[in-house]
Amino acid sequence: MKKLLNEELNRKTLEEFQKAGKYPVIVVLDNVRSLNNIGSIFRTCDAFLLEGIILCGITATPPHREISKTALGATESVSWEYYATTLEAIEKLRKEGYQLIAIEQTVNACMLHEFAFSQNEKYALIFGHEINGVEQEIVNKCDKAIEIPQHGTKHSLNIAVCAGIVLWEFFRFYQQQ
Repeated sequence: MKKLLNEELNRKTLEEFQKAGKYPVIVVLDNVRSLNNIGSIFRTCDAFLLEGIILCGITATPPHREISKTALGATESVSWEYYATTLEAIEKLRKEGYQLIAIEQTVNACMLHEFAFSQNEKYALIFGHEINGVEQEIVNKCDKAIEIPQHGTKHSLNIAVCAGIVLWEFFRFYQQQ
């Protein structure tokens, strides 16, 4: 087994990425405070060819050195917008026909492995603050909630890890179509 060199990975150039068709998933970050988490999520959205990211509230925006450390250039490839409030962002997304899904532990949340994907839907996946999660006001406006099953002693996963798991499942769904 030989480790591949970067030039052997056949990745898209920035121009190719921008012209490529994207999967109909937008990530919404609801008051995420960690710049490293924000950068990691940019990088994950780039890896899975997603439509973009909406940064809301206290969520920092590029350019920022700490975001760039983990994004490794993904802030240049992934389309992003900023809204002062998450409510404003999701109202816009609903008007554009996105299904609003809180990634949160709620009553009647759907476990990720049981989620019924639809090729005809556009998804806005809302990830929340590292400690407080997705604001209740935003959860109230969502069509569904998805939860990642966990069986240890901790109550939650790091947001960047959580986003990686959820976005991988959405990517896998689109890859199988």
